[in-house]
Amino acid sequence: MKILINFLNLPTNFKDVGAYGINIIGLSNKLHHFDYEIGDKFFGQYGSDLISNGKFDVEVELNKHETFIEATFKINGIAVLTCDRSLELFDFPIKTQKKILFKYGEKNEEISDEIIMITHDTATLEIGQYVYEFIALAVPIKKLHPRFRTEEMQEDESIEGKIVYSSGTPEESKNEDENIDPRWNILKKLK
Repeated sequence: MKILINFLNLPTNFKDVGAYGINIIGLSNKLHHFDYEIGDKFFGQYGSDLISNGKFDVEVELNKHETFIEATFKINGIAVLTCDRSLELFDFPIKTQKKILFKYGEKNEEISDEIIMITHDTATLEIGQYVYEFIALAVPIKKLHPRFRTEEMQEDESIEGKIVYSSGTPEESKNEDENIDPRWNILKKLK
């Protein structure tokens, strides 16, 4: 069963229905596919701190078992980011794949980043927040327009292999070598 849901041009009151909720009680124990197309309204709903614009295709595969549900998120699209250096907008391609394991247990709690415990009477999985977090995690900390990335790579290559900072004078480092336990000097000879 494959479902395609387009969230690019949804009416604003549709998000109240749980647009990103998947009814897991009605699913049989097998592999299920859900496809989403998300855009600017999605980022407005889940937070526009890091990303406010973009278009993404999200494929969610739910493999339901008796004691757990394995969810695989495949996210592919373009985020519109603001350059940290020039404040220009630029398109940043994002392609990522993440997995979450929803295990049935006695209470709802997050055990780790990849394992979440849910109760047996949980009716729906709200996946929108997970999709937003996975996209946000794929955004680099330093957001540079592509024209600045080549300049930065050249600067990094020119520094490579050089000592940038040294604390102390050569005489001090020589004195430190003299104060070493003589047993270590024997081990140095083994080199």
